[in-house]
Order: sequence, then structure tokens, then C-alpha cells
Amino acid sequence: MSRRTKKVGSSGKFGARYGLSVKKQIRSIEGSKTSRYVCPQCYKKNVKRVASGIWECRSCSHKFAGGAYAPKTGKFKTLESRLGRV
Repeated sequence: MSRRTKKVGSSGKFGARYGLSVKKQIRSIEGSKTSRYVCPQCYKKNVKRVASGIWECRSCSHKFAGGAYAPKTGKFKTLESRLGRV
């Protein structure tokens, strides 16, 4: 048997609805939402999303606010790089 969700991955649950470009966007959002990130306090790769915009490190229990789908948004990264140059 062949894989049914080769192109769209986790957004294959939508079936033939909504179009391929929308399903690709949802796939990238869900992938970044569920992956693990590096903790800003203990530097371990254990940060997971608790709720929309709330992130928690599973090893040191450090809880902090961030983006809805990633702990650091694009604007934050830009600001961080500019502050580093000062």
C-alpha cells in the first residue's frame, strides 16, 4: 500500500478539502508547534508548547512567553540581533 499523505503529512486529515497550498502552511505550523526547542535558561533541547504563546522547559521547569507557534518569532530574532550589535 502507498502512503496517502506523502505531500501534506499531518494535514492529510483534511482530505480533498482546502487545497494544497493551505495544507502545506498548516503542515509547517503544526511541525514547528510540536517540535522541541532550546531552553534560554539551561540550554537543553527540552522546551515544549504548553498553550498558545506559553512555553515550558521540561528539565528546569522554566516557563516563558513567546510566539504562538515558536518560542522566538521573526521580529524577536531581528531585535535580538540588533541589540547584540550595540
